[in-house]
Amino acid sequence: MELFGAPHSVLGYCLVVLVGLLTLLGTAAAVLLLWPLRHRALRDAPARSLDFTAATRAAEAVIAAEAADPQVRPECRSRLLSHGTRTGRVVLLLHGYTLGPDQYDRLAREFFSRGYNVWIPRAPRHGMVDRRAHHGVEAGELTAYAAEAVNVAAGLGDEVGVVGISGGAVLATWLAQFRGDVVRRLLLLSPFFGPDPSQAPAFAVRPLIALYGRGVLPDRINSRGYSFAAVSQYLRIVRNLPDPPRRTGLRTAAVAISPLDGVVDRTQAMALPRRIAAANGIPLGSWTLPESSGVRHDILATASLGGGGSEFHRRYVALYEGDVEALSGPPAPFLPGTR
Repeated sequence: MELFGAPHSVLGYCLVVLVGLLTLLGTAAAVLLLWPLRHRALRDAPARSLDFTAATRAAEAVIAAEAADPQVRPECRSRLLSHGTRTGRVVLLLHGYTLGPDQYDRLAREFFSRGYNVWIPRAPRHGMVDRRAHHGVEAGELTAYAAEAVNVAAGLGDEVGVVGISGGAVLATWLAQFRGDVVRRLLLLSPFFGPDPSQAPAFAVRPLIALYGRGVLPDRINSRGYSFAAVSQYLRIVRNLPDPPRRTGLRTAAVAISPLDGVVDRTQAMALPRRIAAANGIPLGSWTLPESSGVRHDILATASLGGGGSEFHRRYVALYEGDVEALSGPPAPFLPGTR
């Protein structure tokens, strides 16, 4: 007895299987393209009103909990730089993916020296003894963290602004759109609204978000230690930003980026903030770092430059404040570094 019958039946069977496989693949591709990436939970930023005392206590409680947690590395604990009273200006600093609040050491001091109260909270699953912990971060955790961080910041001062770098810039943008009642200034450093096309072409981003962001495919870790699953969570948040952008109370918006950045899509890094600025009737400030600096994606890592890169940090503050005069002319001389 023949398993598949006559020879012509075997060929017919193979054709049926092939058509079935092609149909399955086509259906899977369609699902990936049509899979909804927008979720109501990622467009909600719960607000609560805190006075200066309550906001300070909230920040100090976070810091104390981290100090008592042996799984949190000491250098990565949340930080509060306070003048001891509510100030006219407060800035919230959101660090990048895989890093921690210590990324902002020098820039935080620059803001504080100018009279700002400064709040630098640690992102969920970041700064842990287990350096792979951030692989499991979820988009909902990140937006909840950002929403509570801006609630604390709003209690520390009158005018609230947000600075974010890389993945933190995604959260800063999210706050500027969904907490437009509070956020008045926005500075985005190397914003990660999409990967550099050399890393992933634009047409592949949506399937990657669906496959890795939903856990359909097992996670992968690239040479920078980036988890595909975790990076997809930041990109999910990007896909939930209002389109077109909302008009809010934003007074200044700016972007700083390096021409050597091989992590982010530099076109998107400028295009989305430009649309947000236009929606608010304000110009978009921008600064492209000198290529000769050697600084790449982490444009806060300027320690090897002349003066520890202090001129760069002063320029970031000028961008944040919309100080055009301070941005005129080239940066002060520095020693070329490598990033």
